[in-house]
Amino acid sequence: MESSQAQEALLQEIEQRQRLIQQLGQQTERERLMSVISGQICASLNLEEILNTTVTQVRQFLNCDRVVVYQVEPKTGLATVVAEATQPNSNSLLNVKIATPLFGERLTHYQQGNMRVLNDIQQQGSATAINQFLQEQQVKASLTVPLLYGGNFWGILAIHQCSGARQWQQLEINLLKQLATQVSIAIQQSELYQQVVELNTNLENQVQERTKQLQQSLDYEAILKRISDDVRDSLDENQILQVAVWELAVALNIDGCDSALYDIEAATATVNYEYTTSLPTSQGKVIQMIDFQEGYDQLLRGQHFQFCLLVPGYRGTVAMLACPIFDDRGVLGDLWLFKQQINAFSDLEIRLVQQVANQCAIAMRQARLYQAAQVQVEELEKLNNLKNDFLSTVSHELRTPLANMKMAIQMLGITINRSQELFAELRKPAEEQNKVARYYQILQNECERELKLIDDLLNLQQMYAGVQPLLLTSINLQTWLPELAEPFSQRLKNQQQLLSIEVGLDVPNLIGDSASLGRVFTELLDNACKYTPRGEKIVIKATNHGEMIQVSVLNSGVEIPKSERERVFDRFYRIPNSDPWKQGGTGLGLALVRQILSRIGGTIQVANSDRGLTCFMVEIPLTPVL
Repeated sequence: MESSQAQEALLQEIEQRQRLIQQLGQQTERERLMSVISGQICASLNLEEILNTTVTQVRQFLNCDRVVVYQVEPKTGLATVVAEATQPNSNSLLNVKIATPLFGERLTHYQQGNMRVLNDIQQQGSATAINQFLQEQQVKASLTVPLLYGGNFWGILAIHQCSGARQWQQLEINLLKQLATQVSIAIQQSELYQQVVELNTNLENQVQERTKQLQQSLDYEAILKRISDDVRDSLDENQILQVAVWELAVALNIDGCDSALYDIEAATATVNYEYTTSLPTSQGKVIQMIDFQEGYDQLLRGQHFQFCLLVPGYRGTVAMLACPIFDDRGVLGDLWLFKQQINAFSDLEIRLVQQVANQCAIAMRQARLYQAAQVQVEELEKLNNLKNDFLSTVSHELRTPLANMKMAIQMLGITINRSQELFAELRKPAEEQNKVARYYQILQNECERELKLIDDLLNLQQMYAGVQPLLLTSINLQTWLPELAEPFSQRLKNQQQLLSIEVGLDVPNLIGDSASLGRVFTELLDNACKYTPRGEKIVIKATNHGEMIQVSVLNSGVEIPKSERERVFDRFYRIPNSDPWKQGGTGLGLALVRQILSRIGGTIQVANSDRGLTCFMVEIPLTPVL
């Protein structure tokens, strides 16, 4: 009896140990399964991969017929099988969409996190839609747990037993709960990851689109700069529009571009410049604005527009962009662009065309102003030539009667000499003889002055016209300057002025026209005599400066105001109140001097020194620059 009880106790202990071993095995397998699924969750963010691993491992662990994951739309209750692990030759539910009532009736139950355990569907008293669906799929027992994350119901993890009823163990139920928690975490991570991926993709697309726009803007800026430089450097209206039309057509890769100039009074637009690859030509076409009144009214207001049109002789519809060429003074013309594309011209393209049109308007105004200025210059040149011809003709016409007057004066002089002899014989009073001589002298002086004026005018015009020849000779200044000053000796004596001539020993002979240079220094010496007070000095000084010889004419006792120094070389100009001795003059002498020197490459300047000297400094090249 005792032996039997001992054996029974031993068997019970053995059974208990076996149950413990079985429970430990199940616990170990559960932990392994959890570790596998947790590792899969950590190793992957691909929800499909995670769900497929989950259903496969659960089916293997629980040794059931089918494990599925439903994704449920919370608002409608519509469910879709997104993962499945089933025994071979079984009906697959993968990607099957289940009608709304199936989960709708238990949606609140699942949203609260409650499981549904069915050991035997046949023993269920209520014939619900979900039970009917399970029976249609030959499911005899099921274990269902909701998948929740962040308080939101996502779907269901379900275990199906099709071979017969099954008593679900608490260990299996607990395992399924833990798996549901892990899968819910995986779903949340995956969806967050997908959101991040989607955000990154959207951001990358935005960056790429923005980069593309920026690059296109940079390309258009480069095109605009190139066109602007080309049209700004040109004063030819034809070239300006030709460059703009060609550059726009090639840069935008369009089918054609043309430009028309407006005649506002005639209300016409003439297509003068065109570039096209396949469109029918419109070169030279004159368009009546009234034929497209609405469009040209908009262009004349400085507004662009675009539209599509089926062009005769061209395959397909053409997108057109019209942009006016205008400024604050009005519309000069327009630019038309054509392309065979479904899409319209973009904002960047329109902005580029508008900026090109603005540059064309500026360049065209400059070109037209330049052409107008050229016409005015030509007209002024014609007037100047007419003036020069008139002065030359008048000079000759004035000189002819004065030459006759001079001859008559000479004859009068001869007659006076004879009359003086007759007066002496008749013993006429000396007073009468003196009157006749004085009148004769006045007549002769005024005639000489008039001849000098005419000669100055004639010589100056010949200088400007460049028709007066130069007779080049070698000039020795040591002997030439004293000879040039000799005719002034009596005048210097009468005015009590002192003249000195200083020529350096190193001053070489120069090659020049003796008559022209003689006229230069005669005028300068004449001016010095006129404006030098009695008792003051006049100095002519010549020095060597390499390729140039410098000759200065200085006089003391009078200064030229700084504001008048440059104007003394203007024709007919005389310094106000600078001739206290009333010497008179035409104001042509110094203008003639500068013109003579300019012709041979020489210069003249005037300055005052701190010692009260006025200096006219002449620089003459050793060999004239012709």
